Amino acid sequence: MSAAAAVTAPLRHNRPSPLNPNAPTTATTARPSSVNTRTHLANLDRLLVRPPPLPLPLPLRPKKTPTDETRDEVDVTPHDDRSGRGGLLNALNLSTLLPFARRPAAEEMSPRSLAHMQRLLTLSPRPSPRGSIAAEWRRYHGEDAWEGLVDPLDQNLRREVLRYGDFVQAAYAAFHSMPTSPSHGHGHGQHRTLVLPDRSYRPTRSLFATSSLSIPPWAQRQSAPRWLTQRTSFVGYVAVCDNEREVRRMGRRDVVIVLRGTATCPEWAENLRTGLVLVSDDDDDVSVQQHAPKVAKGFLSLYKTAGDRVPSLSDAIVEEVRRLVDVYKGEELSITVVGHSLGASLALLAADELSACLAADAESACTAAAGHRPPPVAVVSFGGPKTGNRAFVDRLQHERGVNVLRVVNAGDVVTRVPGLARPTTVAEGYAHAGGAELRLDSRDSPCLRPDAGPACCHDLEAYLHLLDGFTGSGRPFRVDASRSVAGLLAYQRSNVKRAYVERARVLGFEPATANGTGDGGQYGYLASPT
Repeated sequence: MSAAAAVTAPLRHNRPSPLNPNAPTTATTARPSSVNTRTHLANLDRLLVRPPPLPLPLPLRPKKTPTDETRDEVDVTPHDDRSGRGGLLNALNLSTLLPFARRPAAEEMSPRSLAHMQRLLTLSPRPSPRGSIAAEWRRYHGEDAWEGLVDPLDQNLRREVLRYGDFVQAAYAAFHSMPTSPSHGHGHGQHRTLVLPDRSYRPTRSLFATSSLSIPPWAQRQSAPRWLTQRTSFVGYVAVCDNEREVRRMGRRDVVIVLRGTATCPEWAENLRTGLVLVSDDDDDVSVQQHAPKVAKGFLSLYKTAGDRVPSLSDAIVEEVRRLVDVYKGEELSITVVGHSLGASLALLAADELSACLAADAESACTAAAGHRPPPVAVVSFGGPKTGNRAFVDRLQHERGVNVLRVVNAGDVVTRVPGLARPTTVAEGYAHAGGAELRLDSRDSPCLRPDAGPACCHDLEAYLHLLDGFTGSGRPFRVDASRSVAGLLAYQRSNVKRAYVERARVLGFEPATANGTGDGGQYGYLASPT
């Protein structure tokens, strides 16, 4: 049969296209169409955006004497431990564990929501506009606390914040691909399994956090999973924008420090150490200590503790940022520290220290007199808990000049801890960092169930989905939201409305589950450890 005959051959079954069930069916013959099945499948694959497969583990390199060219490499043995890592922690969902806390789910969807679902599952994504922000880059970096940009949400700010959120997802994926702590080298270097979603940025150094807590003997069995026993873990990375076109669009060269959230048992244990301690122990005067900046003991422990073969997170961040500032001396720079959950608190500690160090460096180099200011430091946090007391917050905002954009889900309980109990004094109680708050709500999403549990409300992919659709307080979900729902189906399938799950199944998409099974497992889709 010729190709032309095949096009006009009678159809035996008059079924609607699975890509558009609302389209009318033909009577007995199929009309010639310029869009064939292959095009439909390619279009669908673009929408159900799957990250590229992670690189295969590389053989261990022989040790070399560090040089300027090799100082950013680390000898590690990549490890894929998907079989048993953190399943219980990843599956945490309090509404499932506590049946009495469940609310009836409204599964019915309005015609508008169904149309939105159809578009998300069948049309190619339309990214937010990449307009030039060069003329106002300091404003987008928070110079005026993002005044007039957050509510209603500016489309350029949405795009920038979504990119930072995807950077954190890349940190989670890199940790999952190699959750073990480094066994060789000195802890510097690019994480070999790290794949950035925006290739305009180049990772320059991996970051590791170490817990000061000792591992109990019962957990030190050889059969114990690594996430249970390791004290030092990959927690993030430093990257710099090295695409000159993007540098011109943004109006400056951006250096970003990316930090993931809690993923190991020692990190969970550190989260529970909520007693306030001095950020700096230089002050011996007790009266001064009572009103000095303080932060949660566990957060400071992870930030300041050095590992057996790696420097502390604090030292690694300061050293690498200073190096990059020197490399790009004379250019307009910005420092952006991004974190989710625990990473959001570590980001505040890093920003506090970085701003002080960069200001001191600028003063000692006498550049301030020449009109050259140190690079501005900003924090973008997703689902961050309270980190320190009022004195720490005031110093961060007023003395250090750090701008903080807090992205918060109204149903996320993590953003309300620690500090639920009444403090002895107002000065000693926990407080959120000042700046701007971008408040989202899971109930605004046409995709998520209205009874989505606490784990979903804290999940980073859910945050990014809500951010993509947010237009302003009291306004409907953005009708032209273009972020793929593949991430939600992979990370929070039980909290996605049944209509979306069924539609994805019809379209042949089967996302990975929390334990790494399913068709998406080969792409590294794993639940964010919330």
